[in-house]
Amino acid sequence: MFKKTCSLFIVIFLAGCSCVHKNRDILYQTSTINALIEGVYEGDITFKELKEHGDFGLGTVNELDGEMLALDGIFYQVRSDGMAYLIDPSMKTPFAVVTFFEPDKALSIDKPLNCKELSDYLDCLLPTENIFYAVKLEGTFKYIKARSVPVQNKPYPPLVEAVKDQKIFEFHNINGTIVGFRFPGYMKGVNVPGYHLHFITEDRKAGGHLLECTIADAHAGIDYTNNLFIALPGESAFYNINLAKDKQDQLDKIEK
Repeated sequence: MFKKTCSLFIVIFLAGCSCVHKNRDILYQTSTINALIEGVYEGDITFKELKEHGDFGLGTVNELDGEMLALDGIFYQVRSDGMAYLIDPSMKTPFAVVTFFEPDKALSIDKPLNCKELSDYLDCLLPTENIFYAVKLEGTFKYIKARSVPVQNKPYPPLVEAVKDQKIFEFHNINGTIVGFRFPGYMKGVNVPGYHLHFITEDRKAGGHLLECTIADAHAGIDYTNNLFIALPGESAFYNINLAKDKQDQLDKIEK
């Protein structure tokens, strides 16, 4: 399935450092998934700053106020009503991943695939499981099941508790775009191992974190990326949590 391995380049600095490369072929990440799981819902990076590092990606908004999706340089916030809102550049994010999307591989999918079949199919096309991939699928979907979470108040609950109040949205025979990433398994705790995907409708009015899907017909692009830059929050909530614990069981519950 995976035919070769590639070198990996990871740079980790505190948020606000000017050392990040102006390299378009790089993933730029704020904070870590384990920090989000622990309830670190406030970051110090604005969306104006985030946009300097990518035009494509996903994440969330301060106070865990919905799901974030970036497409064609426009950042959207899908709140708990399921509607997509334009994000003000002054707003901040506690967790996000962006890149400048420039696909290395393009393909068409003209047969029905659910999310598990889709991930297996894409994996068969990848040259290695050891680097990072940005994935975009545009087309018609027979079924989409997505979610968003309501804004959280202090003291912030852990993410596994916050998603118990998630709102579910279902779409049938809908045109739209799936945006997301595939991270290697060894990045557990830093990001979501495997595929992490968000959805937005063609009119860009609704969407959410993708839970289930069935593709009718879609065009896919895959952007291969060997480089990752992580900007860590420079505040006490991040400094004072234990990020060494394995939280994969919690993450599995959260992602489903």
